[in-house]
Amino acid sequence: MSGNPGRCPKEERLWREEFSVSSAEQAYVERRQFSRFLVLTSGAMFAGQVWLMAKSWVAKAGSVVWPRQPVAAVGELPVGEAKVFQYPGPNDNCLLVRVSETQYAAYSQKCTHLSCAVIYSAEKRVLECPCHQGYFSIDDGHVVQGPPPRPLPRVELEVSGGQLIAKGMSVFGERERE
Repeated sequence: MSGNPGRCPKEERLWREEFSVSSAEQAYVERRQFSRFLVLTSGAMFAGQVWLMAKSWVAKAGSVVWPRQPVAAVGELPVGEAKVFQYPGPNDNCLLVRVSETQYAAYSQKCTHLSCAVIYSAEKRVLECPCHQGYFSIDDGHVVQGPPPRPLPRVELEVSGGQLIAKGMSVFGERERE
């Protein structure tokens, strides 16, 4: 007999025929199952990447109209001085700097490292993040030194009727969602 009291050997044989996998073999994964798992997982990862890429393309293709907003009067700031203003929204601080008699530069005041407030250093001619000694170029906003991973977003300016008008944002030469 087989060791199961109350069962006849014929019942046990039928049970074994229907469930032919022994418990010791259940711990092993067949090549076919493993290959199926790899293909399905890879396919899911590929589909996720395609989704993210399509979402990015749609976001870039969608047009956002930047508000046109007066920032300061031409000549209001002395050369080497800076002024804080809000653009594009009321909680988005930006920094306007008069670099020379005819040149102005405006950037987001939020450091790209940990969002500390950036200040203008006239003697070094850089935008400085005092939290972690990050420095940005006043000319184009690229990182000169420190931990910031990306350049500062630049506020696009135009002169109209004696006013400096903010008309959009760009990052290091690339226009952000026009």
